[in-house]
Amino acid sequence: MSKTARNARPKFWFDPRFAIGLALVVAAVGGVYLIVSAADRSTAVFTARSALAVGDRVEASDLVATQVRLGVTGDLYVTPDGLPDDGLVVTRTIAAGELVPASAVGRTAGTEVTSVVVELTSALASNIGPGSVVDVWSARKTVPNTFGPPTVLVDQAAVVRLVEPTGLVAGGGIRTLEILVPKGAVAAVLESIANRDAIAVVPVNAPLEK
Repeated sequence: MSKTARNARPKFWFDPRFAIGLALVVAAVGGVYLIVSAADRSTAVFTARSALAVGDRVEASDLVATQVRLGVTGDLYVTPDGLPDDGLVVTRTIAAGELVPASAVGRTAGTEVTSVVVELTSALASNIGPGSVVDVWSARKTVPNTFGPPTVLVDQAAVVRLVEPTGLVAGGGIRTLEILVPKGAVAAVLESIANRDAIAVVPVNAPLEK
C-alpha cells in the first residue's frame, strides 16, 4: 500500500473533555435515581390500633402494620420483624394511630413493675395525667390527725390512669390514680395505704398538652 493511501485513512479523534462530560452526566443521572429510590422506599412499622396505656401488654393483634417512609429513622419504631413472640409491655402512653416508638415499649420478660391504685390526701395537680412520671410521697400517720415528716415512698412511678371521682366527692377533684410501681415497693405502698398515711404525688415530668 502506498504512503498516500495510508495517509488517506481517517484518524480516530478523542477529546478527554467529552469523556469527562459524559461521566458527569452519568453520575448525575445515577445520583438522582438513587435519591428518588431512597425517598420512595417505604418500611412496615406498627401503629397502635387503639390507645395504649402504661403497663399494657400488647401483641400483634393490638397493632396495625403500616407502610410509611421513614428513611434512616426506621430503626426508631417497632417493626413486624422486631416484635417478640411474647409481645411487649408499654412504658409510656401511646395514642391510637400513633407509630409505636421502640423507646415506648419493652420486653415482657423484663417487667418488674405492677399497678397499684392509691388515694391521695390532696387534689391532683392539673398537669398530671396518663403517661406522667411522678414521685410518691408519704407522711406516716402516728395519731389521729397527726402525721410524721413526709418521705419519698416510690420515686419515678408511671401514671396509668386517673380515677374519676363519683358521688359526694365528685366536686373535690381527682384524688385517686393508678400507678406502676416496682414490685419491691408494693408492700410499702400497701402498708402506707392500710395505715391511712397522707399520700401525695409530685410530677417528675408530664405529657405534652395537645
